[in-house]
Amino acid sequence: MKESEVVSSLRELPHTRTHTPTPADVWFTHGTKRFEPGPQLPWHPQRASSEEAIVVNETESFQEILGFGAALTDAACYLLKDLPSSSRDKFLREFFDPGETGLNVCRICMGSSDYATRPYSYNEGDPDPDMGRFSIDQDRAYILPVLHEVRRWCPDLFVVASPWSPPGWMKAGGSMLGGSIQRKHFPAYAKYFLKFIESYGAAGVPIHAVTVQNEVDTDQEGRMPACLWGQGDEIRFVGDHLGPCFAAHQIQSKIWILDHNYDLWGRALCELANPKVAKFADGIAWHGYTGEPAQMTLVKNMHPDKHMYFTEGGPEDMHDPCLETNWVHWSSKFTDILKNWARCIITWNVALDEKGKPNIGPFSCAGLVTIDSQTQQIIPSGQYWALGHYSRGVRRGARRLESAGRPADISHVAFLNPDESYAMVLTNAGANSKTVSVAVSGWETEIDLPADSVATMTWSKASRGER
Repeated sequence: MKESEVVSSLRELPHTRTHTPTPADVWFTHGTKRFEPGPQLPWHPQRASSEEAIVVNETESFQEILGFGAALTDAACYLLKDLPSSSRDKFLREFFDPGETGLNVCRICMGSSDYATRPYSYNEGDPDPDMGRFSIDQDRAYILPVLHEVRRWCPDLFVVASPWSPPGWMKAGGSMLGGSIQRKHFPAYAKYFLKFIESYGAAGVPIHAVTVQNEVDTDQEGRMPACLWGQGDEIRFVGDHLGPCFAAHQIQSKIWILDHNYDLWGRALCELANPKVAKFADGIAWHGYTGEPAQMTLVKNMHPDKHMYFTEGGPEDMHDPCLETNWVHWSSKFTDILKNWARCIITWNVALDEKGKPNIGPFSCAGLVTIDSQTQQIIPSGQYWALGHYSRGVRRGARRLESAGRPADISHVAFLNPDESYAMVLTNAGANSKTVSVAVSGWETEIDLPADSVATMTWSKASRGER
């Protein structure tokens, strides 16, 4: 059914108003305001349908939400460990405390990414297929300590780990920079994953999911830790080695394949068509640098039992003059991602300095926040403010609800939380303020959306005494 048909059918349904929703709380980001509360919004019986109305259908639900977060790379953890302990504690509480911004998923790197102080894996040197030399000691300096501090504020933190490269000795060319893995090392590489999960678990950080490779379809021309994985190689590794290894050792960590851009949706379909991959892969990890979020839906439609996860997308240019104020740009993207089945949104580096460093690669990305290397001032990006509009209102276990309607310049997405409270994020990408109606279960309210704004609405069903 097309969205326009959904809207029409919803408006023709007879609504039974069994209870009045509690007044909706609302928070805004626009102009000089940063997630600041606005006046409560009362509900009234729904009036005649309007093309400007957004209709929430409680009876049509979609994916269960895992959460929102960012990547705690080597670079980000290196910067955080250099903050005074009081500043670091305040930062991590604001980001990860469920009562604050409430981020609850993070991505970490298995070995170094391009955002690191140096390239490293957990087993460099001569070939060591038995993993006798395997060690995560490099991560004990600041990555594991930061993760422990994060888990103090968010004990149910969901951690997904991605390698940028296998150890150099497993690859043609012998280097972590670019190249491809040799198939003869697939058994050893499965053991490498096993040792990593076991070592991190012993260090107090459970790994809930892994991806086979960050960005399978590029070796970045040998300029950074990277590895090219052919489609057949990923199929063989997951189906014949990694999946069976996890099963044999009762590893509960999920396996996510691809971990690359939307435009590789055809590859995702082909891999899931393999019965062995379908058996072991929980879902697909996606990046948002090329292609469109709707390509996730193409895969979901063909494989409804597999989950979609958004695992990377961040400010691609730290010199963007709108870096600190482009919340509408990011919120519009997040809405589109969530409306195409993603269970989580994980952005790129939690923090980088004003030069986009530490960085051993060719890209000048910005962090979710910038930490000034001289003053240690923490400067949030527009992406941070946009992400907070979702993470503060949408809880783990929430279900996305159908929300239909096309007010000009307005994007929207709605959720039902496990406690039966509701959350809705609305984004006005227009240059003018706009008043829109939101209708649910026969009730309606109006919200004034300033130009270039993001708003989060939350409300609940009334208690029995209020009905």
